Amino acid sequence: MAASLLTLLDDLASLFDDVATMTKVATQKTAGVIGDDLALNADQVTGMTADRELPVIWAVAKGALVNKAILVPVALLISAFVPKAIVPLLMVGGLFLCYEGFHKIWHKLTAPSAADSAERAARVQAVADTAVDMQAFERERIKGAIRTDFILSSEVIVIALGTMASQPVAQQLVALSIVGVGMVVLVYGLVAGLVKIDDLGLRLHRVKGDDRSAASQRQLGATLLRTAPLLMKALSILGTAAMFMVGGSILAHGIPVVEHAIAAISDSLSGFAATAVKTLLEAVFGIAAGGVVVAVLSLVTRFSPTRATPPVKH
Repeated sequence: MAASLLTLLDDLASLFDDVATMTKVATQKTAGVIGDDLALNADQVTGMTADRELPVIWAVAKGALVNKAILVPVALLISAFVPKAIVPLLMVGGLFLCYEGFHKIWHKLTAPSAADSAERAARVQAVADTAVDMQAFERERIKGAIRTDFILSSEVIVIALGTMASQPVAQQLVALSIVGVGMVVLVYGLVAGLVKIDDLGLRLHRVKGDDRSAASQRQLGATLLRTAPLLMKALSILGTAAMFMVGGSILAHGIPVVEHAIAAISDSLSGFAATAVKTLLEAVFGIAAGGVVVAVLSLVTRFSPTRATPPVKH
């Protein structure tokens, strides 16, 4: 009896160790998407009144959990019945990451479109105009955030599945569930903290009093108010860089010629230099791949019949 119990405990320990390893690798591979998801969701609640930010984040987080509950079983079914589809899906996910990263940079470098300006104006008007139905406005923002989460979660699940495709289904289920739930807790917990940094800073900045404690609180509040937008900008930059690194790595590993060329260069070095050069080359390849996709889609959009023929006004 004791021997059987010890064997069971040893099997469980091995299972947890395997799951922990798989989860760690999957988390590293999906860091770019998670970083981008964090930046995008923080931006989604911009424009809400302070008292509605946390309820909106909670509503989006619940929708994100539903997304994971749908995507994880679908991913496992693909792994079980169409395992050959994992690599193509992984390549599509990597290419989409590179496209999204390059599109974000290109969008920043070019003048904002009329649609973007109108969307920002709608946010300001919704907050300032008491006649606007804020509940309807919030519902639209929540739906949009959940749709965005579904797309990014699909990328995360596919990339994570690609790191554990050869493992037993039970271990894949546990690892994917941990990644999915952990992603929701991490992303939306950090979003809640980020959007409240400026509120905390404003509260501290308004502390009254002439003593040293009050002065210190006001100084800390001013620092938080200056830091909050910088944090959001840094998060966006790091998320975009990670998208190129992760997406480029996926694409490079899926194209033998590129993988061998990068390996030939990085293998000539050693230690940190080899890792850094390999990561840099994969990121550059990711940037190039994203640029090609953006260029092709731009040409298709420009010469498509629907674009060439303006709609008839009634």
